[in-house]
Amino acid sequence: MFEKSPRQNRPAVPEPGLRASDADRDRTADVLRDALGDGRITAEEHAERIGAVYRARTLGELEPLVRDLPVDGRARPQAPARPHAAPAHTAGAGLAENLVAVFGAASRKGRWRVSRRTNAFALFGAVEIDLTEAFFEQREIVINATSFFGSVDITVPENVTLRSTGTGIFGGFDVRTVEAPDPDAPVVSVTGFAVFGGVDAEPKRGKRLKNLRAGR
Repeated sequence: MFEKSPRQNRPAVPEPGLRASDADRDRTADVLRDALGDGRITAEEHAERIGAVYRARTLGELEPLVRDLPVDGRARPQAPARPHAAPAHTAGAGLAENLVAVFGAASRKGRWRVSRRTNAFALFGAVEIDLTEAFFEQREIVINATSFFGSVDITVPENVTLRSTGTGIFGGFDVRTVEAPDPDAPVVSVTGFAVFGGVDAEPKRGKRLKNLRAGR
């Protein structure tokens, strides 16, 4: 019998040039958040790295950001062992939208189509997200808000559900949670954290989606 080549038993090695997914970026951001909470990196280092996380396009750009940090059992972003067929396109299921304000401002308001996920990052700056006139093409929306010495302000229609899983660290993470009476109403979940900054989200009185099922 022939012996198996050692190469056949080796795990697949991620390709640094593969495009990073939203889940890859989120796993990297979780490692950085834990490192900040444990005191392994400073708030300034975290701000610099987290900004790079949401600008990263490939796995190779993400890996150096957590190379010197423990992952506490969580796997770092991994590429698939073999390529998979691309999923069928669905409305609003494209890439996440990134809003970054560093010593400046960024905003999204008016008539716009909301992505399934929006990442907002403010460092000595301000981000404004106004969903009151936006088109909702899917029921569940996630806004990942990170604020360092800055602010992220979010406004939603008063007849959608607004939830929060965020944290304030020497800062405020204030979300006025609302459960819409209509079970078909869109759900906006605000997650993330604020360090010496603020994240605020609330419904705007008088602003309502006309057709909750169509998301318009």
